[in-house]
Amino acid sequence: ACSASSTQRLRSRFGGFMLSSPPRAAMSSAPSSGKVGEKEKAPEPTVIPGVALSAATSAVGFTSAAALSSALSIPVSGIPMSILLGIAIKNNNFGIEVPSAAGKGITYSTKTILQGGIVCVAAKLSFMELLTTGSVGIPVVVGSVGAGLTFIPWAGAMAGLPRKMSLLLTAGTSICGVTAITALSPAIDAEKRDVAVAVANTVAFGTVGMLCYPYLFNALCGSSEQVGMCLGVAIHDTSQVLGSAMSYRETFDDEVALRVAAVTKLTRNLGLAVAIPALTYAYKKEMEIGEVKGSEEDTISGLNTFKKYVPPFLVAFIGVSALRTVGDIVVPEDATLYKDAVTFIGSDVSKYALGTAMAGVGLSTNAASLKGVGWKPFAVGGAGALVVGGT
Repeated sequence: ACSASSTQRLRSRFGGFMLSSPPRAAMSSAPSSGKVGEKEKAPEPTVIPGVALSAATSAVGFTSAAALSSALSIPVSGIPMSILLGIAIKNNNFGIEVPSAAGKGITYSTKTILQGGIVCVAAKLSFMELLTTGSVGIPVVVGSVGAGLTFIPWAGAMAGLPRKMSLLLTAGTSICGVTAITALSPAIDAEKRDVAVAVANTVAFGTVGMLCYPYLFNALCGSSEQVGMCLGVAIHDTSQVLGSAMSYRETFDDEVALRVAAVTKLTRNLGLAVAIPALTYAYKKEMEIGEVKGSEEDTISGLNTFKKYVPPFLVAFIGVSALRTVGDIVVPEDATLYKDAVTFIGSDVSKYALGTAMAGVGLSTNAASLKGVGWKPFAVGGAGALVVGGT
């Protein structure tokens, strides 16, 4: 009786609680506070797979270019080979499918690594070298580059080419080939198809010039200096200029033409520091025609205007070139560490960074987008090459 009475008192005291408590099954299925029971988010994709794929593609591209150079006895650039190999992989020509996880890293390669490589190129550009060795060729370079900057945009407009494609053709043909194309493309946010077409123009007409111009200029020019200047302004890429000049030296036993061609091409390359910001400014100003003008602050402030039209990486490019110029003035000529550092950054780092970036462009370029390009870009590029070389 005592036991039954005690049990009844316990039930009466805790019954409300027991009745209001949910069953165990309900308790286990009820949502809990905090992060317990929340659905775990998928990890954010990293840039590592895409950058690694782009770098590996670039490495194979440079190796292939070296093998072709040895087999054909003509210089073959690894940067165009990287973009061509990337396009082949992207379009499954080797039975390799680009994984979706590589997308973020490929984009990173075509933007951030590309801009970093462009800044590194500036370590090769010294205005002191221009003043000490290239002053004689300045009028020739200014005339030929100016002719290209004027004619090619006009010809592209007449042919109905996309504006960005015309500007890439202008930079590549007038200044320094693939390097100029890669420098301008992020500044105007160029389509990957336009970059691929511009690079193809540079490779095609630069190679033709490299093979034919040494013999043509030997027949037309009256001195070794004239031959060297013509080779330096008429051929697109630096490696192609040096290849043609070395071919001329070996064929006609002329060392002077080789030296003048190298200096003239260096002088032409320095045009990057002026032409790329100028083309970027011109393009963005054209895009504003017919649109509402900016605020009064944007109109008055020169700093705001500068930031608007000159991308930060171009500011860094000009800054590194200025540092190289100051270094050439204050650093002793026998400072090997300085020279080695400049060569490493300006030649090695920039080369592989740009190769990785161009491989990324290829890895994100669908061949179907190139089918409708037609012959007009190559007609404009060929005509531009003749105008630049002829001037």
